[in-house]
Amino acid sequence: MVKLGVCGATGRMGAEACRAIDADPETELLAAIGSAGSVEEFVEAGVEAVVDFTVAEAVRANMGVLAAAGIHAVVGTSGLGADDLDGLRAGFVRSHCVVAPNFALGAVLMTRFAALAAKYFDTAEVIELHHARKVDAPSGTAMATVEAMAEASGDWAPDPTAGESLPGARGGRGPAGIPVHSVRLKGLVAHQEVLLGGPGETLTIRHDTIDRSAFMPGMLLAAKRVVTLGPGLTVGLGEVLGI
Repeated sequence: MVKLGVCGATGRMGAEACRAIDADPETELLAAIGSAGSVEEFVEAGVEAVVDFTVAEAVRANMGVLAAAGIHAVVGTSGLGADDLDGLRAGFVRSHCVVAPNFALGAVLMTRFAALAAKYFDTAEVIELHHARKVDAPSGTAMATVEAMAEASGDWAPDPTAGESLPGARGGRGPAGIPVHSVRLKGLVAHQEVLLGGPGETLTIRHDTIDRSAFMPGMLLAAKRVVTLGPGLTVGLGEVLGI
């Protein structure tokens, strides 16, 4: 039985995480806090690991306390940069931290498939679509996808666009110059398309999250696995899955 805590328990994802942990016979929810709570409660409750679904600013404060206490962490918050990851890597010397931009298993596989396909195409674009309450863009999943594609292949054709009548129409530029487009719309949850093109053909890899319950199997897998790992940092659920 893995003893867990949830930070951000009053939010949509945090509340879903609490329900999933309660329903899993291999996990036990010992403490859950919202914005008014203190991460010190996890230390007092004796949790082994904390699942954090807050915001980047809160993660920066929360993780220092957990790392100092030797408590493992699973972070599902987007908006963390390279400096944040370096800080987590330096801080978690007694326990382990898993940072995953997306816990949906299908989304992890989508990123992996896109990296495999990148070797065989020389043009690609990524379109990520999320609910209207998402405050950061592009999504962490989109950035993880283009990073994986750029690492898989450095041979990309230049953008033929000579000019934009509407600035920004070609989207932002990720690693290797791969365009990334962000959509924020009511009625959506989390969706992403990877479009790849070559002579006479295109390949579309798409993942749709239609309910937040899709994130729970991956979250539970990471929460159970993190307590078995030595000190350090793992970025991406794919690393946890071994893909």
